[in-house]
Formats: sequence, structure tokens, C-alpha cells
Amino acid sequence: MIRSKLPDVGTTIFTVMSRLAIEHQAINLGQGFPDFDPDPRLCELVTKAMAAGHNQYPYMPGVAALREAIAEKIRGLYGHAYDPETEITVTSGATEALMATVLAAVNSGDEVVVIEPCYDSYLPAIRLAGGTAVPVPLRAPTAQDPYYRIDWQRVRDAITSRTRLLMLNFPHNPTGAVLEESDLDALESIVRDTGVLLLSDEVYEHIVFDGKPHASLSRRPLLAEHAFVISSFGKTYHATGWKMGYCCAPRQLSAELRKVHQFMVFTVSTPMQVALAEYMRDPKPYMELPAFYQAKRERLAEGLRQTRFKPLPSPGTFFMLADYSAISSQSEAEFAKWLTMEHGVTVIPVSAFYQRPDEEASNHGLVRFCFAKKDGTLDQAIERLRGV
Repeated sequence: MIRSKLPDVGTTIFTVMSRLAIEHQAINLGQGFPDFDPDPRLCELVTKAMAAGHNQYPYMPGVAALREAIAEKIRGLYGHAYDPETEITVTSGATEALMATVLAAVNSGDEVVVIEPCYDSYLPAIRLAGGTAVPVPLRAPTAQDPYYRIDWQRVRDAITSRTRLLMLNFPHNPTGAVLEESDLDALESIVRDTGVLLLSDEVYEHIVFDGKPHASLSRRPLLAEHAFVISSFGKTYHATGWKMGYCCAPRQLSAELRKVHQFMVFTVSTPMQVALAEYMRDPKPYMELPAFYQAKRERLAEGLRQTRFKPLPSPGTFFMLADYSAISSQSEAEFAKWLTMEHGVTVIPVSAFYQRPDEEASNHGLVRFCFAKKDGTLDQAIERLRGV
């Protein structure tokens, strides 16, 4: 028998709900990926790269042209100059970057502060590194203030002499919350006083709405000096199945990350890296992404207002939360399963993003909808939800 390193980790809620969606022929607004293809030009560039012979292992940290394109983008958007040779690493999706960062930074006995609700890979990564997760919950929305918000005093109070890493994810999955400049001020104060390292999961950096800029940690020199900043080509270019991401960090931190990266995957797809480097020459696709998804956000929100669901504001990401208290008093997990089986629309319970999903403190009567879908898919889902 193998002694499990993750004894209480089973099939994720995303797999469970997607399987239910298939079994009941439901419209899947649960799992966070588009049901439409990337730009045909990007796919053509991959084919072109293959035909040009870019089919063997690239340099371990990533194709030079792609790392240079990433550095140029960050310099232009956020004003920080990462050295593409020593401070940018191309990874097998953001999830590998997350795992490699945690394994590189966290040792046995270290504590890692995580903001709940949080993406499902965070807690297993911490455990595999021998660390202990210290959850700090976001303040849940209220009738007077329908936004999730971070309590920086609670974050500060959670940091001890054993804390090695603080994990952040903004724009935030699943709540859609974004950081303001005042949040960066508060975080700077904490870093200045504690020296804690930061992991900043910014995969939705280009999906921030209502004209607001993304508050990347790389905007602030002090934060950038302490941070592993992670992003995803999959989220930006509608190509989640390509599993292409990257991590930017100061030279010393990147050196440790690369030690882990080279023995996890060594390197990632050569033709896709070459294609992405060429595609990034034009900033238009990511600069126009907020407007593209804001239209879908409004479509879903307007549709939900015609049902008994109450949509919450979504400042960023391609997710929207909705309150179902007018429909049911079931727990979030039970309601999500019931909605799939009885009404043919699949969502994700927000409680699944907490360390203890079954506790009352993790259930606020909210489910997550993904609006990274074709308009027709959203319209069909809304039609079904009108009957709930």
C-alpha cells in the first residue's frame, strides 16, 4: 500500500460537477474555460512554428523571444523591468508555476497564509511542500456592501515567525474581487514590517472591468522584490488546454523556482512558445479582452435578473456569483448538484474553495457561474434558469 501524501484529497468538485453535467446533459457554466476557440491566427502560428522545425526541447526557462515579449508587456503595463534571462520562467500553465513556487519557497514546518475562498490547488501544494496552510477568509458580501473584501489586519495578525509565504489571487477566483491602490498600500506595509514572501496569482490580469487598471504587485518595487508573480496565456488567449503560463520573480527567487521547474516538467511546448512570442507583438488581443468579457458579464447578469437568482457584482475574472436564497435553503454543494440534475445548468458551489467546505462559515448561499461561453450558451442557460 502507498501511504498517501494527500489522504483527504479526492476527486475535485470541478470533476464531480462536470461529470454530473455530462450525465444530465446540463449546460456547464461551472468549470472555468471557454467553449470557443482561440484566434485562428494564433493556431496558424503554432502550425507555422512546427513546420519551421521548432519541435525539440527549448531552453529550460523558456524560448528567449517569449520571455522578452513577456518582459516588454509587463514593462509597458506595470512599469517594472524584469530581466527576461534570469527573472522570467515559462511554465506548464499557471498551476505548475503555483506548485513550483510553493515547493521552492516552503520548507517542512513553514506556515503559508492563504486567502479563502481560494483556488483548489493551493492547499495540496502547501501540504506536499511540508507546510501548514493558515486560512484568512475574505469578508463575505452583505446587503449593504455586495463585494468580497480583504481584511488586511486579519492578514497581518495571521503572520508569525513561522510564516514563509502569503498567497494572493487577484482578480480573485471565485469571487471576482480586485485589488485597489489602498490594498497595495496595506500589503506594502505588511511586507515592510515582516519581510514575508508573496505568491501573486494574476491569471485574470487582463479581465478587469469598468475601465479599472489591474493592480499587479509588479507595479510596486517593494512588492515585486518579494513576489512570485504568475500569469496564464490560457486565460488571456482562450487556450486553457495548451497549459501555458509563466512566473516572474527577482533573480534569487527565480533561481530557486527553476530548480523545481526543471525536475517537474523540464520545459514546455516549443512550437506554442514560438507562436505566442510572435502573437504577443500585437497587444490588441489582451487590451481588448476586458470589453469582450464585460459584454458577456452584462449578458449573464441581465439574464439572471430575470430569474430568482440575485447576481453579485463581478469587478474582474470571467466568473459571477449569484445568491440563490430565494430558491432554496440547501447547502451550496447540494444546491449545485440539484440545479444540474433537475434543471440542466451546472454551477460551482463557492464553499468548495474553502478548507472546510461543509462548515456553516463556508456556506453563504452563493454559487459561481462562468461566463466565458458563447452568447448562445449563456442564453440557453438563462432560459432554463427562468424555470427554477
